[in-house]
Amino acid sequence: MRLIVRRLLAAIPIIIGVSLLTFIVLSLIPGNAAQLLLGPEATPEQVEAMTRQMGLDQPPVQRYLDWLGGALTGDLGTSLVSQQPVTSELGVRLGVTGELVGLAFLMSLGFAIPVALLAAYRPNRLFDRVSMLVSITGLAVANYVIALLLVLVFAVQFTFFPAIGYVPLSQGLGENLRSMLLPAVSIAFPLFCFYTRFLRGDLVDQLQGEDYITTARAKGIGPWQVLLRHAFRNSSFGLLTVVGLNLGTLIGATVIIEQIFALPGIGQLMLQAINTRDFVVVQACVVVFAVVAVLANLVTDLLYAVLDPRIRYGNR
Repeated sequence: MRLIVRRLLAAIPIIIGVSLLTFIVLSLIPGNAAQLLLGPEATPEQVEAMTRQMGLDQPPVQRYLDWLGGALTGDLGTSLVSQQPVTSELGVRLGVTGELVGLAFLMSLGFAIPVALLAAYRPNRLFDRVSMLVSITGLAVANYVIALLLVLVFAVQFTFFPAIGYVPLSQGLGENLRSMLLPAVSIAFPLFCFYTRFLRGDLVDQLQGEDYITTARAKGIGPWQVLLRHAFRNSSFGLLTVVGLNLGTLIGATVIIEQIFALPGIGQLMLQAINTRDFVVVQACVVVFAVVAVLANLVTDLLYAVLDPRIRYGNR
């Protein structure tokens, strides 16, 4: 509990700092939301009236303090374009992004762990070489390129999956997964390659250079037990670290992937808000991403304490 409270207290200035930095960057972007909303034919008087209506005529410090005061009470403001509460817009789209991130996370780890274990069990054999070749190739290709290739092959050429669109879970699990599979694979494949390469290398180092592995083998423990019960448990600490650090990459990838596949998630909402200069929505999306990243790091710290009691006792 002390560890949780300490991490949560440390997260507060981080999130406020992220919101402040985001506000400063957005304030420096040229363009006027009122002008974009009214169109190029609007008169200067109309633009000025709309600017006052949106509250954009207030000093930047005042606008940020007003937003921060509302955010602390759960009010993330009102969209400058749709005039809808930002909280309600995020609530509608959060499920789509959450499902996409969850599927990508499960797919990347679910395939990376067994592949890395099999590759480390017999290093430098055929399976190990093929898996490393696939990993290096996947790391060299951006996820949006993978997304376009998947659409070209599986949606255009063979029509196994839809190219764009989202089917809610309420309309059937099968159709929902069909609409989400290609976007999830686009995000998961580079992460799968990275996790596989990292875990395989760490496992091989553990198996070939650690005294506790030699001791376990001398006791007559089988090779699979040595790999799973001893080497993998120690390597899981490093895997947890990279998973926690890569969660920001995982969330950030949704901005592009949701746009490519026309998924109504937070990433698409954020990109649309950037194009329309809807700074209130952009700032709220960034803060949501920051909160998720902070919570992910908190969960990583807690898993450290679960795997190694010395960490738990050391935080008392």
